Formats: sequence, structure tokens, C-alpha cells
Amino acid sequence: MTVLSPPGVVADVPVAGPRHRLFLLVLVPAAALRVLIMLAYDSAQVYWYDSFEYLDMAVHPRPGEQFHPAGYSWFLWLLRPFHSVQVIAGIQHALGLGVAVLIYLLLRRYAVPAWGATLACVPVLFDPAFLRQEHAILSDLQVYALLLAALAVLMWHERVTARAAAVSALLVALAGLTRTAAAPLLVLVVGYLLVRRAGWRPVAVAVAAGALPLVAYAGWFQAAYGRFTLTGADGVSLWARTMTFADCRVIEPPRDLARLCPNGTRLDAASEYVWDAHASINLMPGGRYAANALAKRFAVAAILAQPLDYLRNVAADTSLAFTWIPVAHPRRVSSGLSFPHVSMTLPAGQPLIDKVKAEYDPDIHGLTSVEPYGTVLSAYTYPWVLHAPVFGLILLAGGVGGLWRDRRALLPWAFSVALLVGPVAVLDFDQRYVTPAIPFACIAAAMALRTRTHGRNVP
Repeated sequence: MTVLSPPGVVADVPVAGPRHRLFLLVLVPAAALRVLIMLAYDSAQVYWYDSFEYLDMAVHPRPGEQFHPAGYSWFLWLLRPFHSVQVIAGIQHALGLGVAVLIYLLLRRYAVPAWGATLACVPVLFDPAFLRQEHAILSDLQVYALLLAALAVLMWHERVTARAAAVSALLVALAGLTRTAAAPLLVLVVGYLLVRRAGWRPVAVAVAAGALPLVAYAGWFQAAYGRFTLTGADGVSLWARTMTFADCRVIEPPRDLARLCPNGTRLDAASEYVWDAHASINLMPGGRYAANALAKRFAVAAILAQPLDYLRNVAADTSLAFTWIPVAHPRRVSSGLSFPHVSMTLPAGQPLIDKVKAEYDPDIHGLTSVEPYGTVLSAYTYPWVLHAPVFGLILLAGGVGGLWRDRRALLPWAFSVALLVGPVAVLDFDQRYVTPAIPFACIAAAMALRTRTHGRNVP
């Protein structure tokens, strides 16, 4: 018999039994959908040039010099003996199912009824935004899987031990070395320990376990490139963020920074300024990355001179996560929730592609649909209203419910907000970056809105 605990008590919920039948009934079709994806495409989805840089760093371990830290490449290094990106996609689909199981078990641990815990897993199980990331050679799945594991370790027991605090902080640090936007969540872990009055030892070991991997990686980066940092593009990205509002008549930058002022180029999204050949940073001697330090100084000066403009732009772009209809941002990308029926080829004349094919997987090629499965999969749709507007309601419910009903829900809610707003604040909005925030919002809402129980009750 499954027993619910009173408010404020973590329940011991068995991992198997009739009380989990509803979740299993949902998990089975989700697994079948992933099998269909594997049958419908003859390869994993690879992107130029992100996927190939990850794969190259797996063969030749090094810190990523530009936008990509090495964390995901370590995962690819472990799978290198298979020499198959298709195998990687299959393992990532299994991990996606594992993420849903972890969400379910954590919520049942907090006495959320089976139907509520199952409902919280629906986006991870069925939203094409998640499924397509699982099928791609990209770091997205690893980021939210590590962070969900960190959250589960931290919140599994009412009393947080030093060991749990250390493991949780280490997992967050690994997520930060997979995507640097996750590193600041260490502050939330330490803050949670302080609010829960976990004691000095858990706090100390969490700080150490979280900081040491980041410091070690920064030292590795310095040995390779001469700069003590996690990425060589943080200034470039923050500079691009300011290009949507920067006014050098207000900023009044010194002469060395004035070269980075807007030069009349007008683009539809902040991130586009990183790549546009006519943007001022790409006209700097040595190119955009050589100007990273100058770009960071300019961006900080712009934000300090125009703080309201900065906040207005961040808020406007963040709101794109909740629109009633899909908004392509930038306009050149697709924001639909579907599985395309495709026959794609890789870019020609790219030495990195040939290098990765020779060293990691000789069968890497553009994604192509396989019949009849491709036609069946392309008919699968997921309502946009469940992806965006409902996500906004879930996020709101988790925040309000956390304040008024169960303040423990504020930790996953804060994770969600940080993952949603963080990338927008330092670069731009991208539909791809919304997905990591969704599972944490679902956890927060389910925890905060669960029916309060007293004594021993069976859900």
C-alpha cells in the first residue's frame, strides 16, 4: 500500500506496484513513440556545426574554445567505441524515458497523487521538442537530465546530508560544463541548504563539490588558450544581447570600445549579430572571438547605462516562450512541433565533417526519412497550446503555489525560471532553450498544488 505523508514530510513510495499502473500505461506508448522515431530516420540528427564540434572534441579532448564547453563531448567519448551516432540517439531516447521516471518518482516521494505525477511527465514523454533533442547530437538532454538528478538527490530526503549536498552540487557543476547557463544554479543549491538550515558541513561540501570542477575546467581552459574562464565567447554573446537596444550616445564608450557600437546593421534577433558578417564585432581585427574581452566590457557598459532597455528586451524575448501561436525567432528558424519528413545532406567542402567521419562514425550523413515509418511519424502532432501557453500557466501555478502552499516547490520553480531567463539575459531567446525549463516547472506545480493530506491516506 502506498502511504502519503503529512505536509512537510517526505513519503517512502515503493517503486513498483499497482499504484503506478497509470504511469506505466503512459510510459509504454512514450517508449513506442521513441522506437518509431528510431525506425523513421536512418540516422541521428546532426547540425552544422555544433554536432561536429562536439564529436571532434570527443575524439580530441579539449575545452571548447567558443560557445561549447566539453561536458557533452565527455559523454560522446564514452560512446565512441560504438562508432555510431545512431546508437547515441538510441541511448539518449532511453535517457529521456529515464528522466520521466525520475520526475515521477520524485513527485510520488512528495505525496503527489499518481495522476498528478504522471501528468507532470507528459511534456517530457510526448512533446516533440524533447523527442527531437533526444534524437540529435546536441547537449540539451544532458543538461536537464543532470539538473533533474541534482534536484532529486537534494530533495529526496527531508534532511539533506553532506553526501547528498556534494553529489547534487557536483551534478549541477557537470551541467554547467555542458552548458554554461546551468552553472549559476549552484547558487540555488547553496541557497536551498541555507534556507533549510542543513548545517555548515553540507553547505561547505556543496560549495567545494560545485566549485572545484568549474575551477579545474577554467584552469584547463587557461592552459589551452591563456584565459581563466569556462568559455571564450561569453563577451561576444552578451555584446550581441545589447545590440537590440544599445545607444552609444547614451553609453558614451571610450575609443577602444566605440568600434563595437551598432553600425547600422539591423537584424531580427540578438543572436544574429554574432554571425552577421556586417555586424561591428565581425569587422574587428582578428574576428569576433579575438574581441571577446572588449565585447564584454562594452556589454557591461551598455547594460549599466541602459538598464531599463536591457530588462525590457530580456522580458520581451522571454515572453516568446508563452505565445498562443509559434513565433520563429530568428525568422530563419522553424518553431513548429512536428517531425519533418526529410531527405537532408551535409554541407559540402567542410574538412571538419570529413575528419569526424574518419575518426568517430564513418556512416554520418544527413537525416533521411525511412518508409513507411517516416510518413506515420510525420502525422504525429502535439498541440502548441500545451507547449507554450500551458507552460506559462504551469510556471505561474508553481510560483504562486510555492509561495502559498509548499515552499519546497520554490526550488524546482527557481531552477525553471533560471533556465528560461538565463540564456535570454546573456544572449537571446531560442525555442530550443525553453525545453530544459519545462520539467522543473511541472515538478514545482505538482508539488505546490498537490492535495494536502493528513495522516495516512491512499491516493
